Amino acid sequence: MSNIFNIGKTALNAAQVGISVTGHNIANAKTDGYSRQVIVQSTGQAQNWGFGYLGNGTQIDTVKRIYNELLSRQISNSQSIASAINTQISNINQISNMLADSDAGLSPAIQDFFDAINDLSSAPNDPASRQAMLSNGEALVSRFNSLGSRLQEMQSSVNSQLTASVKTVNQYAKEIARLNEVIDIATTSTGQPPNDLLDQRDQLVLALNKEIKGTVVVQDGNKYNVSIGNGIPLVNGLTSYSLTTVNSPTNPGKLEVAYQVGSTVSILAEQSLQGGVIGGLIEYRRESLDKAQNTLGQIAVALAQSFNTQHQQGLTNNNVQGGNFFNIPVPQVNASSRNTGDASIASSITDANQLTASDYRLRYDGSNYIVTRLSDNTTQSFSSLPQTVDGVSFALGGGTMNTADEFLIRPTANAASDLSMAVKQIADIAAGAPVVGTSAATSNTGSGTISGATVSNSYASAPLASPFTLSYNSGNLSGFPAGEAITVTTSAGVTTTYPAGSTVPYSAGATISVAGISFSLSGAPADGDQFSIAANTTNAAGDNRNALQLAALQGAKIMLNGTASYQDTFNQLVSYVGNRARELQVTGAAEDELLNQSITAQQGESGVNLDEEAVNLLRYQQAYQAAGKVMQVASTLFETVLSIR
Repeated sequence: MSNIFNIGKTALNAAQVGISVTGHNIANAKTDGYSRQVIVQSTGQAQNWGFGYLGNGTQIDTVKRIYNELLSRQISNSQSIASAINTQISNINQISNMLADSDAGLSPAIQDFFDAINDLSSAPNDPASRQAMLSNGEALVSRFNSLGSRLQEMQSSVNSQLTASVKTVNQYAKEIARLNEVIDIATTSTGQPPNDLLDQRDQLVLALNKEIKGTVVVQDGNKYNVSIGNGIPLVNGLTSYSLTTVNSPTNPGKLEVAYQVGSTVSILAEQSLQGGVIGGLIEYRRESLDKAQNTLGQIAVALAQSFNTQHQQGLTNNNVQGGNFFNIPVPQVNASSRNTGDASIASSITDANQLTASDYRLRYDGSNYIVTRLSDNTTQSFSSLPQTVDGVSFALGGGTMNTADEFLIRPTANAASDLSMAVKQIADIAAGAPVVGTSAATSNTGSGTISGATVSNSYASAPLASPFTLSYNSGNLSGFPAGEAITVTTSAGVTTTYPAGSTVPYSAGATISVAGISFSLSGAPADGDQFSIAANTTNAAGDNRNALQLAALQGAKIMLNGTASYQDTFNQLVSYVGNRARELQVTGAAEDELLNQSITAQQGESGVNLDEEAVNLLRYQQAYQAAGKVMQVASTLFETVLSIR
């Protein structure tokens, strides 16, 4: 009788465990990271009764979770990539919206400024026109400052997000190591897997991959070793390691991710930090934010330098040579905190036309000074300084550079935010040209006229010391300043340069350039006719010729080695940011779909199906009732035997 009773008891226990496991599944159907559990049941060891082996019921071997390691790794990888892309999208959209804004963007401010210059050229002596140009110049500077400051705020935001994400990674690493210990103890002491703890650990690994891509290797069958980058250990069995953020040695305003072991802190290469929020932030900063900040500064420097140069060629209302219209910030130079020498580096922008939207690293290897353009890692080596690269000069300001000393030079990073106005009074606007061309009307007998006397950007450095007079005889012009070559550009666009002291053939309508001065001769002069070029000493207030040249700068190709205007360069920046945002959106949508597919596949295998669990619950209930009936029968039989006695 006892055998029947025991068989019923094992069946009853098995059904009861089945009901408990099924109920646990139902209760956690919506729990993130939960894997469906099932009981693994086997036949109890049979007993030999002489006439054969008679079964002893059933036994529960273990409670198993339905888990697919391959699918879990796919989800973690997809989660890491999707998180990185979404982080970039949320940040880059801020830049895109700011730059492309039709009211608050840079384009309308540039247009308003040059519209005011055009208005001034129509009324150079009108105080209202001069004030409008000055006010629009201040508005343009304010717009550069505002955009530059906003980009600096975005840099600070990246630093804050990196710090927060690194703290989260450290918390996850500690918790994974703790669970490794708890799981190891539970497994060793019972020989059975603690399924819920295993799910919690896998969920932590998934959460970790939202912050940074982590690779998991199983140790001793039940411990997770987690590494990042190129095998950098974050969790090793029961031990966790920490990440931290530190200021860049050459750029104090930039935080970098570092690996900390005890008191030793090592900055990690950006290439080793892939995926997750951290990888997304670093890529966004490198590929989008730094480029936008440097390009905006590049435009500010190019506009200010070219405008200053032309403004210096003109005359103010007081017949004084024009000065700088804008104050251009000098390049930012940061010495590495690891330098052992006491050298200082002086840097300046010599030619904005050659300027790139890149930072530069200057390093001394003991023999040569190596300049690296960081945007593409192009290097140039020099045996001495000063040197000029891409329109930026590098010179020793003092002290001595030791081997391995380095400096970070950022020519345009802060140019937009630090740009300022130099001209404060409307009388200091140099709208007039410094020279004037006149015909000797009292003696000339031909119809030749001189007009359009302007100067090039080299005139201010060597202004006209005394007037010169050209004479026309037998189809030729003579009397050009001594020692100066003469360039003639015909109305058909043919340019010819004549050496100093030459007699130049006359071509009606041609533009003649000499000693930094350009003018045009037209009509039919007669032999003996004369034309004079002299300094403008009486009519600067009503002169608009330099204002016209200033206005012409708006469309001039004076950036990127003569291939782009200010607006062209800004449009390229807006296009780059917009295209990158769109690329990330498309890639992100595809990655989100892959992630959803992986999750669907995993849930199809490991997730809880409530319909299936309801059937299991009914099945175990019936098994429980049947097992109870067996025990009832055994009890009745036993009572019958006792009653016979």
